[in-house]
Amino acid sequence: MKLPGVLLKIFLPTEVGITLVQQSGQQETSSFRSLQRVLKSLGTYRWLALAALVSALSLTVTYAATPQLFRWAIDQGIAQKNLQVVLYSVGWLVVAAVARGVFNFGQSFAAEAVSQGVVYDLRNKIFSKIQTLSFNYHDQAQTSQLLTRVTSDVEQIRTFLGTNLIQVISAGITLVSIAVILLMMNWELALITLTVVPLSGGLLAQFLRVNSKLFQQVQEQLADLNTVLQENLLGVRVVKAFVRESVEAQRYTNLNQSLVTINMQTIRAIRNTFPVIFLLSNLVTVVVIGYGGAAVIGNRFSVGELVAFNSYLLLLLQPVLLIGFAAPAIAQAAASAERVYEVVDAVIEIRDRPAAVAFETCGGRITFEQVCFRYPGSQTEALQGVSFETKPKQLIAVLGMTGSGKSTIMNLIPRFYDVTSGAVRIDGRDVRDFTLASLRSHIGTVFQESTLFSGTMRSNIAYANPDATLEQVIEVAKTAQIHEFITSLPDGYQTIVGERGVGLSGGKNNGLRSPAPC
Repeated sequence: MKLPGVLLKIFLPTEVGITLVQQSGQQETSSFRSLQRVLKSLGTYRWLALAALVSALSLTVTYAATPQLFRWAIDQGIAQKNLQVVLYSVGWLVVAAVARGVFNFGQSFAAEAVSQGVVYDLRNKIFSKIQTLSFNYHDQAQTSQLLTRVTSDVEQIRTFLGTNLIQVISAGITLVSIAVILLMMNWELALITLTVVPLSGGLLAQFLRVNSKLFQQVQEQLADLNTVLQENLLGVRVVKAFVRESVEAQRYTNLNQSLVTINMQTIRAIRNTFPVIFLLSNLVTVVVIGYGGAAVIGNRFSVGELVAFNSYLLLLLQPVLLIGFAAPAIAQAAASAERVYEVVDAVIEIRDRPAAVAFETCGGRITFEQVCFRYPGSQTEALQGVSFETKPKQLIAVLGMTGSGKSTIMNLIPRFYDVTSGAVRIDGRDVRDFTLASLRSHIGTVFQESTLFSGTMRSNIAYANPDATLEQVIEVAKTAQIHEFITSLPDGYQTIVGERGVGLSGGKNNGLRSPAPC
């Protein structure tokens, strides 16, 4: 039955744990497929992405030019005792340094702008999807898991797009460019030094293949830790009332220790891979100094060329190390992307039929015709063959023991769930024939638990009808018998309601039910 002027609505999703089990190989494929979906979203910000790419290319050019300036300064300036060449080379080195700073800033700024735009869209998409998901989904999904995906997982994706992605692209461009230059300078020495690239690449590929699942477990363990934190923040009064502080602290400590343990596993995985890469890079440096030094002594190589070659070697190893450091972040971002898209791709079970019509007039006759209903995952039916009919303006009370199906009957009328079989009708029309928005806007629902949103008393009461006048809000408050309580507050209907209503005076609220927001 609808209260005059506005509706009283409260949304209370049930939280039940859900476990997703997949094969290891399937997880890796699914994770990186999800990461590809993230990369496709860059098309929305193609100009910023292009600016980041151009800046990366320009930065590579300035890095590649710097060793040649050193070579020019040594061979044509210092060796020839030509001060003018030395001064010119110093000037160009300053220009190159300034250019590197400008292009590095442009690359970082554009990449960060792209990442912020993508995660802005992704946050809105996942939040909007959560709003439209059916009760069936919320009955199974943990709130803490959803919070972790909207916050921590999305942040992992942002870090990947804003930092790691541009690093990998820039490193790849630099790697190819420097390899070509080294081959042109001395192909024999270049072939020796370039062996470090495939060896390091193989180690990194093995690292990603073996440890991608491990990074997903980190995020899942963090979600479990957030579950305990959320439960205790919401139930802190119960914990204190039953003197369970030490037990809850130990429960949190155990999960926290598990998180530390799995994080240490990722550190050990990194430790087993990257020291080998560092060793390879150091060995290559030794080879260059030894072989190049002998070439200089034999007049096959100038000192300036050796210095330039060694500088290029550092530029060659730097991209390999950057890709190596980015590898764990990429694996973690892939795992986070999969978790985010699990929510984005979740099936909305309760939706409008293709030919659904607006529910505009209501006579008030509700009919249940042989209704059967079973909750998802349950082996027994909550309702079986229920039939009854209510007449307009008739007050009906549904009585029964706990778990007998009273709430289920109420939830079927606004289509929070759909019947397993049978039909629920309003004025002879199946509720599934109406659009969800129009159906629910004509039904006032007061749940067993009250939920207060941040805002004023007035905004909470007028939650379902934000444009309601103050007179309409007062009329509803009087019907709910809370008008006198609200007017006794310092700011009346403009009183700010704290989290779960804790800002309201408990003494003045004795004997009254918490006001149910619309």
